[in-house]
This record gives sequence, structure tokens and C-alpha cells, in this order.
Amino acid sequence: MDFKLRSWTLGDVNSLARYANNYNIAKFLRDVFPYPYHKEDAKAFIEFASAETPINHFAIDVNGEGVGGIGIHVLSDIHRKNAELGYWLAEPFWNNGIMTNTIVEMANYSFNIYDINRIFAIPFGTNIASQRVLEKAGFHLEGKFEKTIFKNGEWYDELVYALRR
Repeated sequence: MDFKLRSWTLGDVNSLARYANNYNIAKFLRDVFPYPYHKEDAKAFIEFASAETPINHFAIDVNGEGVGGIGIHVLSDIHRKNAELGYWLAEPFWNNGIMTNTIVEMANYSFNIYDINRIFAIPFGTNIASQRVLEKAGFHLEGKFEKTIFKNGEWYDELVYALRR
């Protein structure tokens, strides 16, 4: 399935609110990603993401609609050569190869734009699909921390996958 990465725009408010308002997505993301997800949340996120230079939060666009997002967060201080990758994709678009290709594209972009040597992602231990996507994109499991994530009243294992320059 064809996709492209592009900047978020206020024209994406409706699609972002519609696709992000899904428990099956939110249950594997940090609490900063709200559920339920409302138009006000979408507008606030788009305004935040649009203010960044260089751009580090992209819309995953399929047929002109923002159907997911991917972002890179460069760390500071002694971790300044590292960046954390975060991503999500609307459920109707799962299992089409979009996320693997998006991660590869974002990693290439990030290594070209930022002075980093390592990109990492932290999927939940129960999120097998996210683990497989990272592996297909060339990331390797670096570590597992038992019961370090607390979400919705439950403990989850935290996995660390990384890709090095």
C-alpha cells in the first residue's frame, strides 16, 4: 500500500481524531496519547508538531489522509547521540507493510538530519506486532526489563529495540 510521510496540518484534525480514537492503539502508547482521542487533542498535537524545526513528527499519509504518525525525539546530555522513535498506525491499515517501511524511512531521515548514532524504540512486551515491525526494519533487541511499564492498572515488560548508524 502506498504511503508518504509529510507534515501534519490543521486539515488533518478530523482524520487524526477519527483514527487515533482507538483503544487498540492507545493501549500500547504512553499516557500522553489520550483515549478517548478528541478533535481538541488532535488540534493541540498538530499545533505542537507543526512548531518544531526541523520537523520530527510526521503524518503517515495514505490517499491524502493522515492515518498514523511517527516521531523522533533526540535526547540530551550524556544521551545526546541517541533518539527515541515513537509511532502508531490506524487499525484499518495494519498488516500492509506500511509501518515497517515508515520506520526505515524515518530512520534514514533521522540519521541524515541529526548527529545521532542510535535510534531506539520501547515496545510493550505484549505488543508482538510492534516487535516484528521493528525487527523487519533492522532493529535489534537490546534489552528486556520486567514489569517496568504501568498502564491501565497493569504491569508490562519493557523491551528496548535499537538501530545503530
